[in-house]
Amino acid sequence: MIKKKNKLKKLTLLTLILITGFSAGIASARTMTEYPRVRLQSLDKATARTMTFEARVGSTLKFGPLYIRVQSCQKSSPIDEPESAAFIQIWEVDTEDNAEWVFSGWMFASSPALSPMDHPIYDVWVLDCLDAETAEKAINTIPIPDDGENDVPAIIEEIDTADPNMGDMLAP
Repeated sequence: MIKKKNKLKKLTLLTLILITGFSAGIASARTMTEYPRVRLQSLDKATARTMTFEARVGSTLKFGPLYIRVQSCQKSSPIDEPESAAFIQIWEVDTEDNAEWVFSGWMFASSPALSPMDHPIYDVWVLDCLDAETAEKAINTIPIPDDGENDVPAIIEEIDTADPNMGDMLAP
């Protein structure tokens, strides 16, 4: 009889531990909110120049030979650990208009090395996701380098995604 009570107590204790463990895991689940803009930073490894720029979700930017398409930008709620993540697709078009994927996936602001872009000359990483108001204020505070040299892509331009020169890179 005593063995049955001890067994019942152990089973009850084990059940409580499992329920507590599962509920703690559920309670710590991070909620992410979609944002309309992303702030990115790039590095030209040949010249050691960095640039900070912004892009709208759904837009495609041209940076030198690279095309950067931002598919999504999500940020954790203020009560969670800070995290910004963006789903980005990057491809390179050479002088013969041959396109090659450089990166496609999620980049995390808190851990850029978790899923880095692998390119011999350029690096691109996520800094933050922005709402429309924050992005408008920040546009005037980000310096754009203008040193007169044309050998390094110093201008980020948004391109038309219906451009036939982009080939099938954006095809579903």
